[in-house]
Amino acid sequence: MPPPKLLTRAQQPATLGLGRHFTSPIKRGNKAKTMTLVQPLGRREQIQRLQEKLDTLRKGRVQPCPTVSLESATSLTTEIDPTSANEPCLPFEEALDTNFDVPQETPRPRRIVPDQSAKNLYSAWSDALTRLVAPYLDYITSSTGNVPARLHALSAKCKDVVRCVKKATQILCLFQNYFEKLTVEWCTCEDLLQVLVKNGLFPTSPIQPRMAISVHLLDFYRALFEKSCDAVNAMASALNLFYARRGFVVLNKQGWPVEEPFRRGLGYAAQWYDNLQIRLEQHVDGALLDADSHIRDENFFSSSLTTTQNSSDDGLCFPDTSSQAGVHHPPPPINTSPSNRALFPGECARVLQHRCPACFGGNLFGRSLDKEGGDIHVCVDGNFNHRHLRSAGDSPKFYEPIYILPKEYIDNVGAQIESLRKTRKPHPRQPIVPDEAVNECESSHIAGKGSNVKTNMERYDDSGLMALVCRHDIPIFLANIDTPGEQQKYAVALIEYLFGKLPPCATVALLYDVACVLDRSLHMYDFLSTDITKRMLFATSAMHAYAHQWACQIIYNPRIRTGVGLTDGEGVERLWSRMRKLIAVSRSSGRSRHIYIIDRHVGSIGQELRDDLGSWMRRRLSKRINVQEHKAHQWLTSSSIEKGVLRHEWALQQASELSLRAQAPVRLKKELDVVLTLQSNLDACEKSLESARLTLSESTATPRSLRSLASLQNNQEQLKHDIEDLYASLSIQESFPELRGVDLEFIRILVIARDLKINVRKRAVGSFFEWERLDRASGGRDQPLGTKLHQVTRAGIKKRAPALMAGLKKYNDLCAQLASLYKPEWTIPLPEPLPTDLAMLRDASNLLTDVWISRPADMVPRWLEDKGVRDGIRAMLKIDRCHEERRRLSIEADNLSRWFYREVCAIELALNKAQNVQLRVPLLQRRSHILNLRNRWSSTLLPQDVLHDQARRAQTVAQSLTHHSKQNNHPSSPPLETECLTIVQDSNEFLHSEDIEQPVDLEDSVDHTTDEVLLADYLEAEHEVPETEVIASEGVDVTLIWELPLSFHYSLLQELSFQTIQEFEPLSKPHSFPHLRGCFVFGPRELTIMQSPTAWLNDVCINGIATFLMYKFSQATQITSQYSRKCALFSTFDLLMMHYNVSDTELWRRTQSTEYWNRNIWILPIHRPQSKHWVMCTILPLKGEIHLFDSFADQLPWSDEVQVIMSFVARLIIVANQQGHALHVNTSGWIARPTVMHPLQSNGFDCGVWVLANIAAVLAGFAVTGIMEQEIGLVRSSLLRYLAALPVHQS
Repeated sequence: MPPPKLLTRAQQPATLGLGRHFTSPIKRGNKAKTMTLVQPLGRREQIQRLQEKLDTLRKGRVQPCPTVSLESATSLTTEIDPTSANEPCLPFEEALDTNFDVPQETPRPRRIVPDQSAKNLYSAWSDALTRLVAPYLDYITSSTGNVPARLHALSAKCKDVVRCVKKATQILCLFQNYFEKLTVEWCTCEDLLQVLVKNGLFPTSPIQPRMAISVHLLDFYRALFEKSCDAVNAMASALNLFYARRGFVVLNKQGWPVEEPFRRGLGYAAQWYDNLQIRLEQHVDGALLDADSHIRDENFFSSSLTTTQNSSDDGLCFPDTSSQAGVHHPPPPINTSPSNRALFPGECARVLQHRCPACFGGNLFGRSLDKEGGDIHVCVDGNFNHRHLRSAGDSPKFYEPIYILPKEYIDNVGAQIESLRKTRKPHPRQPIVPDEAVNECESSHIAGKGSNVKTNMERYDDSGLMALVCRHDIPIFLANIDTPGEQQKYAVALIEYLFGKLPPCATVALLYDVACVLDRSLHMYDFLSTDITKRMLFATSAMHAYAHQWACQIIYNPRIRTGVGLTDGEGVERLWSRMRKLIAVSRSSGRSRHIYIIDRHVGSIGQELRDDLGSWMRRRLSKRINVQEHKAHQWLTSSSIEKGVLRHEWALQQASELSLRAQAPVRLKKELDVVLTLQSNLDACEKSLESARLTLSESTATPRSLRSLASLQNNQEQLKHDIEDLYASLSIQESFPELRGVDLEFIRILVIARDLKINVRKRAVGSFFEWERLDRASGGRDQPLGTKLHQVTRAGIKKRAPALMAGLKKYNDLCAQLASLYKPEWTIPLPEPLPTDLAMLRDASNLLTDVWISRPADMVPRWLEDKGVRDGIRAMLKIDRCHEERRRLSIEADNLSRWFYREVCAIELALNKAQNVQLRVPLLQRRSHILNLRNRWSSTLLPQDVLHDQARRAQTVAQSLTHHSKQNNHPSSPPLETECLTIVQDSNEFLHSEDIEQPVDLEDSVDHTTDEVLLADYLEAEHEVPETEVIASEGVDVTLIWELPLSFHYSLLQELSFQTIQEFEPLSKPHSFPHLRGCFVFGPRELTIMQSPTAWLNDVCINGIATFLMYKFSQATQITSQYSRKCALFSTFDLLMMHYNVSDTELWRRTQSTEYWNRNIWILPIHRPQSKHWVMCTILPLKGEIHLFDSFADQLPWSDEVQVIMSFVARLIIVANQQGHALHVNTSGWIARPTVMHPLQSNGFDCGVWVLANIAAVLAGFAVTGIMEQEIGLVRSSLLRYLAALPVHQS
């Protein structure tokens, strides 16, 4: 029998993978366990009871149901019934004897779309908020600055006691450190919700609430939300635990603690209380918009803003007008040369100015794009971490986003883009960057192609966000991404929406990861109008620029692009870093709440960054511009290359790199890809054949195997010749005549080296960024990565390091091969090897340049062969960017000053308008916040004095407009409007003696204190006239000018409103305040004087409270400390010494504790005993000015009194110099001015409170107080609480 024929390799049996897969058999289940239906205990009896009740209802015989009464809360526990009182539950013993024959119910499916009940609930909340705005304003008006007292029974203020029917209910009220049940009475005049809100409680339901939460607790959660994220569950659990530890436990009717008693109620209350705050902010913004329009109509911004009278809030721009009134020229062409380019007035929309006044607060637009970088710099980028799960569902819409663009708007832009792509052909154009380079950038970036899928849209309905931020990282607008990839419609929609709120002549620089791709698309298709695209400059973000082709970087790299300065375009990445804590919370929330959380948190981030603009500018000046500019100047100084030579070489390099011939290797690479692929496969086959030959030679091989191996080797050699023929058929020398005569092997290696260097550069830049991330985290400059992320980063670096090092080694080997094949007559620049050390590679100047594959025209350019020239070009570009950044920072500082002035003007005028009486407290809080920016925004480019002057000018403008409005009031104005105007009126020119309200008769109201009695005893003695008084009387010159200086009004209520005062002791006990000048004791008489609204203040009240205010304002935590520490506060007795000629020793003893020689401002309260009137003066020794304050604005008494004050000043100067404290002040040529020209006071007893209010204003850095007469009672009561909160005096 002949031997069996050998099977071929394909016919031989083989097992793929790991062999056959066996699984364990499925175990049969026990039917007795799986098929038996189990019914809950008591279900049959429960159904029977419900059936009986249903039969009773059908017959019309309704039996009274037993109601469950909620017992009053004790001091420790409160019982609530979490189940319905009408659903009985059988005892356990009775349920055991019951037979059950009820089929098992199917589980209720989870609702993911809002049903009608949810829509009704949200509609009820929306209607309720409309009614709650006014009660909430009443509450904050009466409670701001006050310590909330403990509430007891709450009742409505009924307007019709006879007809109105009152109702009462019990509400569980949650406070900061306890909860209790309160009885709330309400009627048709004020419903239950209004009564709760008017007393500082916010309900948890819009209809028949059973629980209410303190608005102060909700304010705390709101601040926590702004600084962290949405944490209702954590807050509710922490609150329950905190209550339990303090002995307040929520129990059910069975006496067991309720597991989560506050979660649902706190969630509703926090959400809708924030909506109430939004409505209040809208009212405030409307008042400010009305005031701003009023000021603009009066043309008060013309001198400082140079805008036209017709500039509106819609972002309109008006160029210079012709001689004919009302005729406007069109905007100038965008390509006007920078030398004679004219800027035209205009303004951005108010919403843009409010979000970033540094970028959008300007009034001149039209800066050149190619030389100045445009007017505004913004950047845009997407993020696919902020996704939303479809399974999380949705709720009815309850919030209108402020930052996120409407979905309809974005979809319309996307539909327009798709229509243009399908129906229009690309426009013919002359590309600046060759399309080959842009195609490479597009293929190397995921964002370059919108078709790339980044999110599973079957699981998520929202896949991410795209944000547009300014160069200060402040978010401007956002777009919600609902497609799998990062399509261009989101960036185009954000750009179009932005330009809709800019003046028609404004120019914008946009930084984007794939700016080159977007720029080409906008020029190929009319996605945006030509009016927009011609006013845009595109650049890549700094971090992503090095992943682009070198030809692309020459145009789009922000460190190379002229006019961009040091704008890096990475602000969106920093925004994502701030928002990363929202990812987990918002992903599983309802879709509407997902949008709400993101939008509100972005708003808080934007406000925080806006308030920090001063720190941003200071950091940019000190750490960026000065440091980088200094290093670049050092290199240029040590180098012998002039700037002109460097600029010439840089121009040559740009022209060479951007030429079509320079991009020829890109096309050549495509043709060589096939050859190189075949070559690589051939090399692999050759290695395999060599390995097979060695294996067969070591073993006993059959002759047939050896013949097969020889045949394969012959085919391998033939394939080599075929590849060489294919390479020769490409006719490289014919396509590139400049390479004629150059060896083909040299060209092939040169092309491979060029492609390999591009790959090495991408890997090296990625490694640099990874190491930078670790360095920033370990050095404290960035947030810590955490152990896991740190290990992952290091593992990724370690994993990619071999490929980078292998690429470097192979590239250096190719450079060595090229050097061995090179002939001098070819005149092709040889590529330089790259350092294998990553630290040296990072600073290598030849890393970014491509391998040169062409013969130069005559000789090798210096920028290509000289490393010093390349380093010099980098230093020159760095200096240019620093100079551009410095100019832009100067423009932004002017914008900040202009916006600050305009905002203060609007706030001050809004405060003076009668229709804004209810909004007074929110407006005061807004003014306090804006004025505090003077310190935070100050820098070398924007000194604090400039902001102070702007604030004073704004106050003057508001006062003049208010006075102008009152003078123009027609006699037929409505009585209510006239009455409101008299309330906010700052002066009363027709004040008569019979109109002054007389004080109550408190016996010896201004009593004589111990200090005053001792001073009187000393003054009654006979003393000689001191020599210093004779000297001081010589050369003393002061002139009284009855004109107002430039001043800014200040309200003491702003500071008193934000202090924490604990509960005080009864008024019967004296309180004391220790100080360097003695212990000020406030006895029951002083407390009674402060408590009485019509009592005069005595010396103890004036001196003690003034000293206490100076102590409070001088604390390091107070913003006012920088001003109060420059003040010296004198006593009311100090000026009396001038009338009785006290000695220099006694004068020095009583005044040396003030250290007035080291102070720039001296505060001197004065008492006029004849008229029982308190006044004061502010002495500015360095300026030679005395500011006089009299609440009656009486000029006559000051004529003689200023001479006494000036003599007192002269003696203080002489005595200080005698004691060794140099105080060089000229006492001649002084000027005394009043700070008020019209009476502020219409009674005869509040003068002391007015003096204290003005002292507080001076301590805060202002010239005069700005409170109104109707607020003076609040000042008195606030000061009383401060006195009562002092420690009890121990005699």
